[in-house]
Amino acid sequence: MDLLLQNILNALQWGSFYALIALGYTLVYGVLLLINFAHGDIFMVGAYIGFFVANFLLGAYAFKLPTALSPPLVFALTIVATMALTALVGVTLERVAYRPLRRRGAPRLYVVITALMCGLLLENGNLALLGASRRSFPTLIPATVYDVGGVLVTNVKLLVILATILVFFFLETVVRKTKLGMAMRAVSYDRMAVPLMGIPVDRVIVFTFILGSSMAALGGVLFASAYPVLEPYMGALIGWKAFIAAVIGGIGEIRGAFVGGFLLGFVEIFVAALFPSTLRDLIAFSTLLVFLSFRPTGIFGVARATKI
Repeated sequence: MDLLLQNILNALQWGSFYALIALGYTLVYGVLLLINFAHGDIFMVGAYIGFFVANFLLGAYAFKLPTALSPPLVFALTIVATMALTALVGVTLERVAYRPLRRRGAPRLYVVITALMCGLLLENGNLALLGASRRSFPTLIPATVYDVGGVLVTNVKLLVILATILVFFFLETVVRKTKLGMAMRAVSYDRMAVPLMGIPVDRVIVFTFILGSSMAALGGVLFASAYPVLEPYMGALIGWKAFIAAVIGGIGEIRGAFVGGFLLGFVEIFVAALFPSTLRDLIAFSTLLVFLSFRPTGIFGVARATKI
């Protein structure tokens, strides 16, 4: 029983990272029907931005701050600054790469290729600027281990899980209860008719990229806090897996990204617990492939009819 509960906690933490990244995928797809394949690399950029912001606040770069900041305060400031700066990266990608294609009515295949290119540019740009050496994320939250009936849980693990749940409810509230959220759903439903209603489509799309990139930044900082090793390609595999999680849950649905992320986390952790770790990806993806063969739209997805 102790081992089972320990694996459940590990799966909740691992699924939280998938869910945070999958939420960004599903937000952009829900509004633009665009699969932003660069989103996993925005997660990587967020982790690196958090690394430099944290070290700056700790005094490792530039100047010493006049008053010493406590590590928890540095952690909070790092999250806020990282989310803002990473959102700027996401908006820049939208303005430079995606908006010109959208205005020219480029085929969807061209947009997908552009998204893949943006991801490669972020990866190799990081590699060229910062080098291939790994970096160690500073310890901002002193690790505390709680022993609950033989089950070990850390404060970082609890923070990751709690943050993901709060983000889910925040996004649900924004999309379902606010005017901007209503505009996002309207653009998703009929992007051609929305401008006739006086809704600024470009502003809604920018807001969507801000939300999605911020979630990736939060995931990057939390991931670096739990596994404090950064390298330029850290967002590639986890980004692809988060995309699969979004598809499993029903891409375009916030609930689907949330549930799909945790589902993939549970599958991976329990496969690794029962089988050799080398078979983890093979068995996990095979299981999900079988699931999609029975439910192609995902758990919460609904098939869309295309008018001709």
